[in-house]
Amino acid sequence: MRLGLFGGAQSDAADPAHGYNDYLDFLLEAEALGYHGCFLTEHHFTGWGQVSAPLHMLSWLAARTTRLRLGTAVMVLAWHNPMLLAEQVATVDVLSGGRLDLGIGRGYRHNEFHGFAMDPNEAEARFAESLDVMTRAWTCRERFSHRGEFWRFDDVILEPPPLQTPQPPLWVSAGRDASIQAAAERGLRLLLDQFTPVETIATRIETYRQATGPRFDPSMVAVARDVYIGESPAEIEDAFTRRANGHQRMIDAARTPGAATGSHILAWADRPEARTEAALYGTPDQVAAKLRTLASAGVSYVLCNILDHHRPTLRKVIALADTER
Repeated sequence: MRLGLFGGAQSDAADPAHGYNDYLDFLLEAEALGYHGCFLTEHHFTGWGQVSAPLHMLSWLAARTTRLRLGTAVMVLAWHNPMLLAEQVATVDVLSGGRLDLGIGRGYRHNEFHGFAMDPNEAEARFAESLDVMTRAWTCRERFSHRGEFWRFDDVILEPPPLQTPQPPLWVSAGRDASIQAAAERGLRLLLDQFTPVETIATRIETYRQATGPRFDPSMVAVARDVYIGESPAEIEDAFTRRANGHQRMIDAARTPGAATGSHILAWADRPEARTEAALYGTPDQVAAKLRTLASAGVSYVLCNILDHHRPTLRKVIALADTER
């Protein structure tokens, strides 16, 4: 089983650099331990210091690493000028020696659509148009123009071209059958969220496998899981409590006021059972058993969202995965 990291830094207004530097050191240790890659989130307007510019952080990380895959999970295309984003992505890919994994998405947090004064009902159309522009920019070596519903470009050409051809691997978060099938048809790799029960994960992987056909490879699917390894019931229970508080804060930011439901992610996160059943929390033996269950469901790449960047967990979970190989 391949392990990566999922999440991001958290800055503090009193010392903005500390949280970023601590997280980047965390990722440097992860590479030394043998982690395959990292996927940084993009979020805005939270008030608690989440990363808003993951490509900038990955550019810094590219200069300090040699092997670690550098990913986003996810860049919300609606927030970005697609030509500028295509240029930035290509630049990081070139500087990293072709190590970029670009996770992209439509967005699901109410506070972000509200902050950008953007209609969430446009998210799907904006995503599709932006992806078309970016794909054309990465693959076309001649100038082109674009007239769309949201964007217009005249006589443009991408500089520099990405190092990976035809483009960096594209990953998308999807949960519904139609979205998973659409991802497979477009050649997008699949990111599955940290809240979904393992039985549903197995079903989604099978849906993607059937839609992908002979192109399918298990490494094209990555599954995020919240992870914490403790040594005592009290320590583990405390970790669950802190995790639940963080989830509630995320739900509050994401949900549209007055709405009963929202993103497929929130459909699981809002269930009381989701606070315990999907998480890889427990003693080393308990977490090892959960990793085996994931493997039996067809998971070959787990992205670990480690609570509070707990260094003992970072070291122990990679050792457990090595033992299971």
